[in-house]
Amino acid sequence: MRRFARDRKVFFFEEFIPCDHPLPFLEFHPFAQDGVIALRPRLPHWWSVEEREAGLAQLLAMLVETATTAAPVLWFYTPMMFAFAGEVDAAAVVYDCMDELTGFRFADPRLVELETRLIARADAVFTGGWSLFEAKRHRHGNIHPFPSAVDGAHFGAAREPGLAVPADQAGLPGPVLGFYGVIDERLDLDLLRDAAALRPGWSFVLLGPVAKIDPAELPRAANIHWLGAKGYGELPAYLAGWDVALMPFALNEATRFISPTKTPEYLAGGRPVVSTAITDVVRHYGALDGVRIARDAAGFVEACEAALALGRTGAWLQQADALLADISWDTTQHRMAAILGEAVLAARLAATRAANDEAPSMPAVGGAARRERFDALVVGAGFAGAVLAERLAAEAGQRVLVIDRRDHVAGNAFDHHDAAGVLVHRYGPHIFHTNSQRVVDYLSRFTEWRPYEHRVVASVGAQLLPIPINRTTLNTLYGLDLASDAEAERFLAQRAEPVAEIRTAEDVVVSAVGRELYETFFRGYTRKQWGLDPSQLDPSVTARVPTRTNTDDRYFLDRFQAMPAQGYTALFERMLAHPNITVRTGMDYRAVRDRVEVRHTVFTGPVDEFFDHRFGRLPYRSLAFRHETHERSQFQPVAVVNYPDGAVPHTRITEYKHLTGQRHPKTSISYEIPSDEGEPYYPVPREESRALYRRYEALANATPDVSFVGRLATYRYYNMDQVVAQALTTFDRMGRRPARSGIATSGAAAGPAI
Repeated sequence: MRRFARDRKVFFFEEFIPCDHPLPFLEFHPFAQDGVIALRPRLPHWWSVEEREAGLAQLLAMLVETATTAAPVLWFYTPMMFAFAGEVDAAAVVYDCMDELTGFRFADPRLVELETRLIARADAVFTGGWSLFEAKRHRHGNIHPFPSAVDGAHFGAAREPGLAVPADQAGLPGPVLGFYGVIDERLDLDLLRDAAALRPGWSFVLLGPVAKIDPAELPRAANIHWLGAKGYGELPAYLAGWDVALMPFALNEATRFISPTKTPEYLAGGRPVVSTAITDVVRHYGALDGVRIARDAAGFVEACEAALALGRTGAWLQQADALLADISWDTTQHRMAAILGEAVLAARLAATRAANDEAPSMPAVGGAARRERFDALVVGAGFAGAVLAERLAAEAGQRVLVIDRRDHVAGNAFDHHDAAGVLVHRYGPHIFHTNSQRVVDYLSRFTEWRPYEHRVVASVGAQLLPIPINRTTLNTLYGLDLASDAEAERFLAQRAEPVAEIRTAEDVVVSAVGRELYETFFRGYTRKQWGLDPSQLDPSVTARVPTRTNTDDRYFLDRFQAMPAQGYTALFERMLAHPNITVRTGMDYRAVRDRVEVRHTVFTGPVDEFFDHRFGRLPYRSLAFRHETHERSQFQPVAVVNYPDGAVPHTRITEYKHLTGQRHPKTSISYEIPSDEGEPYYPVPREESRALYRRYEALANATPDVSFVGRLATYRYYNMDQVVAQALTTFDRMGRRPARSGIATSGAAAGPAI
């Protein structure tokens, strides 16, 4: 901002300060040397949030009216300011996102919503590092990473001999290892405590204010020195007295995307650096001899010893200086100013077109090729995406682009004729069943049906027994002759083990049929399927498979059970054949999003992937398939045989001709082997998973120009008919009118106040 202040007014609107005065007012604090005017709003301390924001909006409007001669540039460092500043008429809006604030302790619950609104309004978005850029790049068309720069001359003073040692640091026994910055939840206090204990002869110096943690939590030891907050001008003098500069950051949500400014500052001061494995530090500085990375206290101490051995001169410092030569705030400001100038011009052009009632165009930043236009982009050509694409095209009259990174439509339901000419499901058996007449009526527009009732048996020893467990299962397994539902019910009741509270998938089965049947049919199969014991899984896992006392051996009891007569792929091809739909396969969302202009996006992939795994990866279970063709007409008596024995690697074998009714002298089968690796198939049903998903759900709900639909996007274990129903309901909510566009424009010019 000091550099921007050289050719324009810069007002820095600070956080409000509570006071006893009954009216709001602004304090002006001009910094003559910097050219930046700090504005410190004062508000009555008894005001509510609504009153505060109204008062701040009033003060900001007064400033714009009295202190500027044209619409200003609004430059946001935090989305929280957008709550009262979002309606100001601006020459351009910049969101300078320096941290992922939602990961910080005590983050305001409104942050997600306000950031979404700010990004939608912004003409340019800057991020404080590459990790943060990668996490947010999908959310704006004009976003740029700006990793930390450095004032080399300022911190280079720490290399000069004779710099006076600050009194509170003078006399500390060496070696001295130091850190400056805010002392908050980003610091690994346990690491610091353990490192200090391992080297009691070293002095650990920490400068900075304590925020959001209780000072009583700080580790106390004779060789740990908490010296409090210091001014920017004082830092080189402290740095000059250190032998090693530290960055003992915790690896948590608050540090996931940070790009610490202190890394180049420490190096500019001529001090080797020891850091924990912060992604952007490893990425940009990890190859330097003067930067050491450690992951625990022992490793941290070892890295510090290696840094101490480097001394204060030598090849390591020349290597660091060569990297720092291209890193400066002047360079950063010049690049930002150019982007800002383009954004101001683009905003003016957009305003002119709006005044002339012209159709908006979307010139890309830097003169890139004009982007294709569609009303909607649908990511994923499975059931969720295809249904919504068809409805948006046929019912709402929208032009829709459908993309899928696979080389085909139909998602996991894709079927095709293999080399032998047998119709198979590439991604395992898909059996359609539903009680929803609406779903049947809708899909029947695109396919005829072949009646099919699914039956499954389990391989137990030398026997094939019906699943779900029914009276036939019990009679065959135990050599019984249970003749009625009542007898079977009494038999199961005698084996059932009462469970006070049904909390896990194991509890569901044991409480209904006892431990022996649980071990025989459920435990091994479930452990293979999910990679977890049933005692670690949600009750819904085994509740999906009922226990029966009659002889009904159908796997499903839905009113409608059938298979598409010509297969699933043919159904999808008809659904997507509308002239308003363009389908492109073998295309990833990231490769497309900046090349098309759309009003609304339907996303059906993994929700955590859409947000670049901002909070970590959601756990999914995948599948590997081994397909075989056999020189005989039939391989097994039913379509699916389950293998509950934990010693057998596969969970089931499917023979597809039972599903399709195809007549062929050969038959094709597939083995399913569950895995943690590979494409996501099943959300893992655990409370820990749902808790993580709820964080992504909050982001999704605060992204109004994107609809998240389907099993992966909503992290739910849906059947096919449920996905179709969800997509139809989503379209009902969307209505016929296209959603409001959230795409921003950019161009070139400069000048207004910031």
